[in-house]
Amino acid sequence: MRTKSTFAYALASGISLLAFTSAAHAAETAPAAAAAEPAPDPAGDGQSGLTDIVVTAERRNVSLQQAPLSVSAITSDTLRAGNVTDITGLNGTVPGLVIAKSGGGERVISIRGIGSETPENTNTQPGVSYHIDGVYIFNSIAASAAFIDVAQVEVLRGPQGTLFGQGSTGGTINVVSIEPSTDALKGNVNAGFGNYNYMEGSAALNVPVTDTLAIRGAFQFTKHDGYAHATEVPGFKKYDLDDQDETGWRLGAKWQPLSNLSITLNTIQFSSNTNGPAQKNILDPEPDPRILTQDFPGRSVVKTQLYTGVIKWDTAFATIKSITGYQKLHSEQAWDADGLDTTLFYQNTYNPVSYTGVSYDHVPLWASDTKSWSQELNLTSNGNGPFQWVLGGVYLHSENSQYVNEYRSDDDNFLQQALPEDTAWNDPLVGNLTYAELSSIKRELYAVFAQGTYALTDSLKLTAGARYNHDKSSGMYDSMSGGVSDQTSGAYLQPASTGSRSDHAWTGKVALDYQITPSNMVYISYTRGFKPGGINSASSACGGAYCIFGWEDSIKPTYKKETVDSFEIGSKNRFLDDTLQVNASAFLYNYKNMQFLEEDPVLYGEGISNAPKARVYGLELESTYAPTDHLRFDASMSWLEGEFTSHYYALDPNNAASAQNAAGFPDYLFWTNFYAASLARDAAREDIKGNRIPKLPRWQGNIAATWNGEVGPGKLTARAQLIYRGKYQYRLFNEGAVDLTPSYTQVNTMLKYEPEGTNADITLRVINLFDKNGINSRFSDPYGSAQVMDTYIPPRQLILSVGYKF
Repeated sequence: MRTKSTFAYALASGISLLAFTSAAHAAETAPAAAAAEPAPDPAGDGQSGLTDIVVTAERRNVSLQQAPLSVSAITSDTLRAGNVTDITGLNGTVPGLVIAKSGGGERVISIRGIGSETPENTNTQPGVSYHIDGVYIFNSIAASAAFIDVAQVEVLRGPQGTLFGQGSTGGTINVVSIEPSTDALKGNVNAGFGNYNYMEGSAALNVPVTDTLAIRGAFQFTKHDGYAHATEVPGFKKYDLDDQDETGWRLGAKWQPLSNLSITLNTIQFSSNTNGPAQKNILDPEPDPRILTQDFPGRSVVKTQLYTGVIKWDTAFATIKSITGYQKLHSEQAWDADGLDTTLFYQNTYNPVSYTGVSYDHVPLWASDTKSWSQELNLTSNGNGPFQWVLGGVYLHSENSQYVNEYRSDDDNFLQQALPEDTAWNDPLVGNLTYAELSSIKRELYAVFAQGTYALTDSLKLTAGARYNHDKSSGMYDSMSGGVSDQTSGAYLQPASTGSRSDHAWTGKVALDYQITPSNMVYISYTRGFKPGGINSASSACGGAYCIFGWEDSIKPTYKKETVDSFEIGSKNRFLDDTLQVNASAFLYNYKNMQFLEEDPVLYGEGISNAPKARVYGLELESTYAPTDHLRFDASMSWLEGEFTSHYYALDPNNAASAQNAAGFPDYLFWTNFYAASLARDAAREDIKGNRIPKLPRWQGNIAATWNGEVGPGKLTARAQLIYRGKYQYRLFNEGAVDLTPSYTQVNTMLKYEPEGTNADITLRVINLFDKNGINSRFSDPYGSAQVMDTYIPPRQLILSVGYKF
């Protein structure tokens, strides 16, 4: 009863808010909306009023204020003002968007509570699709790569199944790069330094080679010491963590031999080599969140390569566009999986197997490799007639592989390194491994889509679209546990086929938008999102209880597709002679078969399951107010609710381990009576009905004020920003202190001075002004010893930089 009444109140409030924001200005006479222009500097550019931002939300360039969906655009200037160098820095700046750190270098992206609950798993796709210049990025680890030569970042909230395809159940993020231009020779350079031995440098150069050919290149690097350190790594007094050492470059060329034909080629290369993130065990007795009592040297290596080609041909009836992408990712992660030193881990682990006084759980290698190719062809209508349309098709091919080694023991050999993949089955070192895996997944998918918008009247438009998705996956898998290989010759791991699985689905959209005045619009929409099912490698290889016992509640060989039905009402408005912008939306999701990582009654048999039903709803608000040419305010806010609405008895790794220990079968003693131990683990299941949707802060928002004006012989820009990220449940299990990620508040400031006539600027940025130890995520490791770790936002950063443009 409480849920229904709360939702009814929220919906009524949302409708009232939307009606007020739209109708308040309906009686006014407003000028026609200005033609879309590039996004202005958030500090203001000396012009009165607000200019429009152009986004690609509908697979065509359209004004943000004319797009009948929830979309935010973050400009390059806003990114720089907040020292947002990668996607993690967007936390709290966009309504409903949460970027949570997971194990190793992975980022879990969620919008309105929909993202990925299957961390470190190459079998699944994310729930928020990530694109760079329209090319889908397959592996979520690649999302940690830095923004390089970016014009803006677009965040589309809600299912985008029609135009952006599967994996867009929560929404879509599109990073838009700056294109080469034949207008002029121009460029910029920037260098900066700060505390923690922070150093940054970037440069970009645009060269018009001829009237039809231009080349643009960009380079950047960022480096700093660790924001945190481990104290017990042998040979190091302080072993840096949360350090940064990355470089990236981009090279692009645009050739326009005809006025209606262009060919654009780009490559983006990124490399990062660090000691890895600081993941602090909540059992660590050291009170300082930046000091970790850990003894294993972590490592994180990420290399990405992206190559894109876009051919655009404007014809009399349509614009034909071909988008080709090829990408590679190589990642090597190593971390202290117990998050403590050997003594503390022993003291905090029920371990009657040995009385050595030491114990450890370390992952010396989790390697991932991805190669993928994509091809899209789309046509968008030309002209200004009453019917505008887009149609197209896309094909994607991806090969993902991973190799994992884990050691968990009670000896002094806690610095063991990973074994080569071709290690012989009878090598004595194999016996030291607790777990190893060598697997690969190949995915092939194709889709066709079409969407049209018809102007029923001068003010009322109907949009409808549909997409057919087909996905096929096949895999190879082998694993071993307890130091015993199943092989009798050759390498100790020899993957065998896990079979194949196909999935298909129709997704679509229907929307109505009504232009009350040229500056005020309301819309209502229904959309469906889809994420394909797949194969549980371990279970299908008979490593899980389903194969051993046939229990119905164990991990199945395959998992189902998930779908989201979204109902949304929204309004976009300009008031006060184009100085105030207010955009609002209210939505309701019916969510089916959420994919999540679940423990199996049999040790090391974890896999992906489906939570049957859930409901999510909320309100979102974004606003900008520029009362004068020199002052600007930006604000956003979201209020979100969501819970699981059907019964499902899920097995939490932490509860399963506790039950196993209590039954007297800790660690490898499981295998002495695996039937009894599995029964004990299976009895630890709990019903998730009524649990809150993970990664769904009830409240989240930010407000920023920017002032610019003439000071002495130059222009001064000052900006202050307050970010609030509310508390949320990290996993669907909602296990008290294990899953509850606390809220935090962060203040960022910036001062930029541009001496007149120099084309130079001096900028001081202070990020996290009050040095808050905000927790980005409370990550519960679904593998190994199931420890719970906190990852923190960066501490106070003071960065002074000098830039020059020409």
